[in-house]
Amino acid sequence: MTKFAFHVELKSKPGKEKEVEAFLKQGAVMAKAEAGAVSWYGLTEEGEPGVYRIFDTFNDEVGRDAHLKGELAKALMAKAEELFSEAPKIHRLHVVAEK
Repeated sequence: MTKFAFHVELKSKPGKEKEVEAFLKQGAVMAKAEAGAVSWYGLTEEGEPGVYRIFDTFNDEVGRDAHLKGELAKALMAKAEELFSEAPKIHRLHVVAEK
C-alpha cells in the first residue's frame, strides 16, 4: 500500500491555462522517470476555470522526499511566478486507506 502523498493546489494566471495544462502533461512524463513515484496525476477542477491540482503517491518517505527535491519540483518552482497567480500550495499527506 502506498503510504505517502502530496496534494498541490495551483491557480493559473488568467490566460495561462493552456500553458499550465502543457506543463502538467510534461510533468506526467517527468514523473514516470522517478523510481519513487507510484502515481502522479495532474488535475483540473470542474467548474473552477484556472484551478489545478497535482496528486501523487509514494511507498515511502524516501521516495516522497526525493520527488520534492527532484527535477519536476524544480521545474514547477521555476515556472511558478510565470504561470500561477499565487505560490503553489504543497500539502504532505499520509494515506490511511486505498482500494
